Amino acid sequence: MPAVTKAPNQIGEHLVDYEEKVFEDVKAEKGEKALVTFHTVAFEGSIGFVNLLQATRLQRKGFETSILLYGPGVTLGVKRGFPTLGDEAFPGHQNFNKQIAKFIEEGGKVYACRFALQALYGHGEGSLIEGIKPINPLDVLDIILLHRKSNAFILDTWTL
Repeated sequence: MPAVTKAPNQIGEHLVDYEEKVFEDVKAEKGEKALVTFHTVAFEGSIGFVNLLQATRLQRKGFETSILLYGPGVTLGVKRGFPTLGDEAFPGHQNFNKQIAKFIEEGGKVYACRFALQALYGHGEGSLIEGIKPINPLDVLDIILLHRKSNAFILDTWTL
């Protein structure tokens, strides 16, 4: 059996070249928009949180950025906590809430489908994180079409 002669990795070491950037740092042109849609369940995979980070990055690059929560995506936008709302039951429990709040603080807009909120998941508008705008289910397609008409960058987030 071969012997391992390399010393174990140490905290603080770099295992990859994290400073090299291969592509130019793209910034939005004046008036450019972006829309990030979410049809995914909170905590059932990483895509919901990763694309919240992407939405925040788009906003910081100068895009007028909106988030659309529809279907199971509305679960990203509800207030959570245990034993009371706002409490973090485990590390990362509030990551969706904190990231959405940060996105809104930085000028992003977040919309949540009222149909999914009530009919599918049994929540009222009072369950939403402050700053999220509830919308009519007929607005779900229209916000996407309006962004398409304005040549916006659209990032769709789906899981089943």
